Amino acid sequence: MSYVPESSGEAIALAVDGCRALTAAGQSDMVWGHPSVRDPAGRGVWMKCSGWGFEEVDAGRIVLVSPDGEVLAGDGPRHIEYPIHTEIMAARPDVGAVVHTHSASANAFSALDAPLLPLDHAGSLFCYPEIPRFTRTGGLIKNRSLGAALAATLGDAVACLLPQHGIVTVGADMPAAIMTAVLLDRACRTQLTAMAAGPVRRWGDEEDTVAKRADVWSARQLLAGYEYLLRRAG
Repeated sequence: MSYVPESSGEAIALAVDGCRALTAAGQSDMVWGHPSVRDPAGRGVWMKCSGWGFEEVDAGRIVLVSPDGEVLAGDGPRHIEYPIHTEIMAARPDVGAVVHTHSASANAFSALDAPLLPLDHAGSLFCYPEIPRFTRTGGLIKNRSLGAALAATLGDAVACLLPQHGIVTVGADMPAAIMTAVLLDRACRTQLTAMAAGPVRRWGDEEDTVAKRADVWSARQLLAGYEYLLRRAG
């Protein structure tokens, strides 16, 4: 199966599956948070409409949103934070999918203002260089200016912490973006647990961490994790 959509129908199916995978991964926050996929015709992004939880989303609850916030296809209101997705995709032609969730572990970790360390396999994806943090606001990314500022902070990274807000992750396709969100949540949770037990004394150095990242988080491994989440979602 291809995870790069060639039609509106394929994009809608991917947006639905992204919601299903986030549900299985425990990333739900009632009706908030959203994954998106780039429209194959370049018109904007396909994402769930506002007011529905991840587990409630089907093809009838996916909308196409333009960079200006116009709903071009589908029924239902768009999320106010659509600029997260449209502005990142405008800045990053390599990105095919974007995820924004309100990871509780990431919010707790961000409040410590400590560097994220490669304490486990998950952490190796976000270290060397250090994961960026968007600190301009802890509020909603509700306009194109804030979306563009977030995209600039993200730069060429695969993820960004949003203190007091959550996380944003990206990927060439939906599997990569979803799994990056899942792994960032896990890395933050692992470090919170370690720090609660005492001073952190050991973590991976740059050479070993970068080598491990290439082994454990190849596109094939990310896809395997994503497809596992879809099987769990039923």
